Amino acid sequence: MLVRVVQVVGKIRGLAIAASAVALACVAAVAVSHAATATAGLLKVRLGGDATQTRIVIDLDQAVSGKVISDGSADRRVVLVLSGVSTEGAQGAGQGLVKSWLVDQTGGGARLQMDLAADAKVSRRFLLPPADGVDHYRYVVDVTAAAPGEVRLTKAAGGPPLILRGQIVAGKTAPLPLKKVIVIDAGHGGHDPGAHGEQGLEKDINLAAAKALKARLERTGRYKVVLTRDADVYVPLESRVRIAQRADADLFISLHSDSGPDAQLRGASVYTLSDKASARAARFVNKDDWFMKASLTADRGVSDILFDLTQRATRNRSAEFAQTLVGRIEGKAPLLRRSHRDAGFMVLLAPNVPAVLLEMGFVSNREDEQFLSDPETRGRLVNAVGDSIDDYFAEATRLAAR
Repeated sequence: MLVRVVQVVGKIRGLAIAASAVALACVAAVAVSHAATATAGLLKVRLGGDATQTRIVIDLDQAVSGKVISDGSADRRVVLVLSGVSTEGAQGAGQGLVKSWLVDQTGGGARLQMDLAADAKVSRRFLLPPADGVDHYRYVVDVTAAAPGEVRLTKAAGGPPLILRGQIVAGKTAPLPLKKVIVIDAGHGGHDPGAHGEQGLEKDINLAAAKALKARLERTGRYKVVLTRDADVYVPLESRVRIAQRADADLFISLHSDSGPDAQLRGASVYTLSDKASARAARFVNKDDWFMKASLTADRGVSDILFDLTQRATRNRSAEFAQTLVGRIEGKAPLLRRSHRDAGFMVLLAPNVPAVLLEMGFVSNREDEQFLSDPETRGRLVNAVGDSIDDYFAEATRLAAR
């Protein structure tokens, strides 16, 4: 009987130990799973050094691992991915061996890209834990200049790295898109005065607003701003669209001042390209086969499909920005009752550039004209437009970071 009791107690003890082991394993698995899914945040990017060696320090709120995709030795472009890092994007001018840098979000984490100013490569990288009064992690990347006349190629399987000496012509790499390109079109100009108000001409109001918006955007340091005109000159409508295309614009906004037979009518409105204008856009593009060249295909059927898909995506982005713009203007300036409209304006026809036309108000209305002619009140409208542009690109970055 005593033997049986001992055997039973032994079984119970074994089951208890096994249960404890299972519980510990579950806790460990949960901890590992939480650690694997935890997202690290990028706090700041700092640079220091000179033309011999440059150090890049990435401040993080958690420990991370990094992977070098390109060390810069082949084409002066460094690409490094930090796994599990979330970022809204950052960019800046370089220092020393780094000409410029850009951090954006990819599927696996944050991606650091750097354009190098000279032949160089990543020489080492390491993670520093919080210490010596620093309360966060630091991922450090050192870039070192290449020895004169030496280019190091990718290591061959089973052998030492290959070293070539002599004059090597580096391939051209497109520069990093550090700033969003905004094209601002001041409507009319030169021999085309636009609408006539009691105090002045539409073309002058449009140009003053365009210059003010350019200054507002450039103060942030986040945009490259291109004006279709910066003086009282006439620019053909078709040329304004080409300016946006040649600038590889991320957004095109055309500024106008409305006019109507009813002097009581006032308020701003925003136009995007209408469905009916799609065929007109296709004819515009086909004048010099611009999209065929851009799509790199000789198949007209394929090109038409690409054109249609591109135009649809662009119209969607234009509509998103228009809604953001109307929301920002509301409360800062009068709005028409139906403030978001569509039309087939020539300046909206580029199939690959999100575009809106903003009618800032009616110069045929005394109050609107006064509002648009006064730099202070016009500035409120311009700041609202600038805020909407900030919101639009911030939202695009947030969606890309999902």
